[in-house]
Amino acid sequence: MTQLPGLLDTEAIRKDFPILDRQVHDGRKLVYLDNAATSQKPRQVLDALNEYYERYNANVHRGVHVLAEEATALYEGARDKVAEFINAPSRDEVIFTKNASESLNLVANMLGWADEPYRVDSETEIVITEMEHHSNIVPWQLLAQRTGAKLKWFGLTDDGRLDLSNIDEIITEKTKIVSFVLVSNILGTVNPVEAIVRRAQEVGALVCVDASQAAPHMPLDVQALQADFVAFTGHKMCAPTGIGVLWGRQELLEDLPPFLGGGEMIETVSMHSSTYAPAPHKFEAGTPPIAQAVGLGAAIDYLGSIGMDKILAHEHALTQYAVRRLQEVPDLRIIGPTTAEDRGAAISFTLGDIHPHDVGQVLDEQGIAVRVGHHCARPVCLRYGIPATTRASFYLYSTPAEIDALVDGLEHVRNFFG
Repeated sequence: MTQLPGLLDTEAIRKDFPILDRQVHDGRKLVYLDNAATSQKPRQVLDALNEYYERYNANVHRGVHVLAEEATALYEGARDKVAEFINAPSRDEVIFTKNASESLNLVANMLGWADEPYRVDSETEIVITEMEHHSNIVPWQLLAQRTGAKLKWFGLTDDGRLDLSNIDEIITEKTKIVSFVLVSNILGTVNPVEAIVRRAQEVGALVCVDASQAAPHMPLDVQALQADFVAFTGHKMCAPTGIGVLWGRQELLEDLPPFLGGGEMIETVSMHSSTYAPAPHKFEAGTPPIAQAVGLGAAIDYLGSIGMDKILAHEHALTQYAVRRLQEVPDLRIIGPTTAEDRGAAISFTLGDIHPHDVGQVLDEQGIAVRVGHHCARPVCLRYGIPATTRASFYLYSTPAEIDALVDGLEHVRNFFG
């Protein structure tokens, strides 16, 4: 068995994840390498969900009966856990959404409806990057189309990093918002936040960071990022689907208008007008994802019991090993950085002229689960002249043996296609 420095006790950790014991395709052991799409859930999270529905299920905030009060305490307790997890200055800066896509759409729509000095209009510019997930492209395209704002973006270097050589021309005095990914879901690149934030602050632009591929894998400190908004999702970090987070600076949340209207986000309502509740409830219209938030809180407890620094070290060691092993495979081309420094635990690649969908299907027959396609990042595939990629992505329960199984599986793919 391959031994690497910095690895977690995966034998113990994997016992917490029932699905990892599954066998597929006539008794083949499941090798799950699709963690950038969604992570598996430990028993501690599954138990928290079951307990909520069995003992505490009720709507939150308005009820005075015991179940409503208990459900409210669990829901708001999850908000406290998120605030501590990301080092937010205030719990009231944590907004629950259904996923990171909704969080990013929330920011885009707030800025489209805002008054000065935040309003995006035909005299202003929006800046994104060529490596964004579609969830951080399409909302800004829609906002630009609706307001007449100009959409600009940073391009990519040949080795899968942001080209910041023209940063002063991309981020200008007209820029109102700069929105970019912290860790690329397709390239694995960890972006230079400090340089981008510094330039945005020089021109008075707001900064939004998509941390969906960062929050599960490394310590996330929103104060250290110095961004104005940070978005991430729960299902990639051991939590259920249907729960996301938008963190925003308190003064911005107080000034910006809500995106969704309905119950709970109001203070008073008449037939002529309404006033709104303070943040975060101003941005949480209707019945929120209560059970999912409880599950997110349990996931944060679980990750905290292991330690985000230790998870980061584990994945760094695995990624170093995976890059080295994958480079041994003939005709394999890694799309993105080929060193483990400044990259996350998702590696996309092509294998000669074999279509990634064929690669993924043959790997699946061997019990190896990877992701194929453009990974909701089609502009990246266009930039590098490829139709799609195969992506292997790791997490705290991933092992060197699974990487070895992937490499062996790729050799089988090559033999299968001659």
